[in-house]
Amino acid sequence: MEESAKLKNFLDWATLNGISDSPFIEVNQHKPQNTNVSQTCSPSSSSSSSCLGHSLSVSHFPNAGGRGLCAVRDIGKGELILRVPKSALMTSQSLVMNDVKLSMCVSKSNLSSTQVLAVALLNEVAKGKQSWWYPYLTQFPTNYDILASFDQFEIQALQLDDAIWTAEKALEKTKVEWKDACPIMEELMFKPHYMSFKAWIWASASISSRTMHIPWDAAGCFCPVGDFFNYAAPGEEQLPSEDLTAADTGAKSLRLTDGVFEEIYSAYCFYARRNYKKGDQVLLSYGTYTNLELLEHYGFILNDNLNDKAYVALPSNLNIQCSWLPDSLYIHQNGKPSFALLTAMRLWATPTHLQKSVRQLAYSGSSISNTNEIIVMEWLVKKCCLAMENLPTSIEEDKSLLSVLDKEYETAMELKIALSGLTGETLAFLKVNGVVNDGISSTISIPKKVIRSLDRWKLAILWRLRYKMMLHYCISRCTKVINDVS
Repeated sequence: MEESAKLKNFLDWATLNGISDSPFIEVNQHKPQNTNVSQTCSPSSSSSSSCLGHSLSVSHFPNAGGRGLCAVRDIGKGELILRVPKSALMTSQSLVMNDVKLSMCVSKSNLSSTQVLAVALLNEVAKGKQSWWYPYLTQFPTNYDILASFDQFEIQALQLDDAIWTAEKALEKTKVEWKDACPIMEELMFKPHYMSFKAWIWASASISSRTMHIPWDAAGCFCPVGDFFNYAAPGEEQLPSEDLTAADTGAKSLRLTDGVFEEIYSAYCFYARRNYKKGDQVLLSYGTYTNLELLEHYGFILNDNLNDKAYVALPSNLNIQCSWLPDSLYIHQNGKPSFALLTAMRLWATPTHLQKSVRQLAYSGSSISNTNEIIVMEWLVKKCCLAMENLPTSIEEDKSLLSVLDKEYETAMELKIALSGLTGETLAFLKVNGVVNDGISSTISIPKKVIRSLDRWKLAILWRLRYKMMLHYCISRCTKVINDVS
């Protein structure tokens, strides 16, 4: 009931500040910041007193992102479905300009725009109900699962060296930015709670996972109601072709998003990415991300992500023989080697004195010969198998562990009994989180800290499982090719 009341209060606040899902709303470009003046609707607009109801409503999708936005009517592809006026966007500029002390402190600092936004966000949260943004701030999650929030156990649970390196780098970057910002927060006399590294992670994660691009601030903006949209990966028809130039790819990426700030309306505008039926969840594409990138920046992964990629160690002399960028030499989510990887491997498997004569054939995407194709496929099978063997757990073990973790446990004792003796990893989790005491009461609830760690651990297992499945699919695909051409 409390959450429901907070949501209603927020939607009332959003309505008063001109946010609307009606295409007929007239956005007032001159409304001063922080005034509760409702926008004027034309006679043809929805008669609803809420900012939502004409096109969208807040709903819950347990198996598809949790809270999101639902279509309340049939919506056509490309239709304008939400506008958020510039005056309702939370930016570092809007936060700083309305706080004299914050403005003075920030003006003499060397903080990046993202650090300024993090400090300003914490400063606003510390105001509590005195903040003009309070109704909106109540809609922020209390914690996030981005990689920078992972502890050492959870980072190691990723298992892959590249993923572990990415997580450690994200954590270290966040620590450096926090330390740089501490003098400013001290000057602003932040209470210890808001100066803590935990609070900084929360603010950084909020910026990483919730902000949207605006042309005048590299840190982006918080977009009330607009950040209720859940993520949908671009479909195959929207993905950049593997043979596009960098310039082409950059231009294409601009068309992968469904929300943009439009000067003509002085508002952030959102458009339907496809046709929706009444009752469908309306989704937003943030762009193309691998599962590791989604985990790093947003704190979730997709079971079926067309943009996901797996990499295996390649021959040391491979790059000498081709002009492909290393990032293009990967295995697709379905196990298919990328166009660049196949081309490079086919040339690598060709004797040096014959490479010039078959280069054009290879670059057309064609196989060079049955013998050549078998060499390439056998090599890929060997590398994928080796990569799987070198990981601490198998696909079957990960699936089995997830089946245990997916069960509901009411007490710490139940969790301990379920995990004890499964693997060395489960024992490590219990030790790290202090759930090993033989004197644990059978009635003690699982601490929230343990539950959050459990959620991040599950994300790490899910990520590594999806990665292993890509290698598994590649082995199956390559083995079939070998059998077909033998």
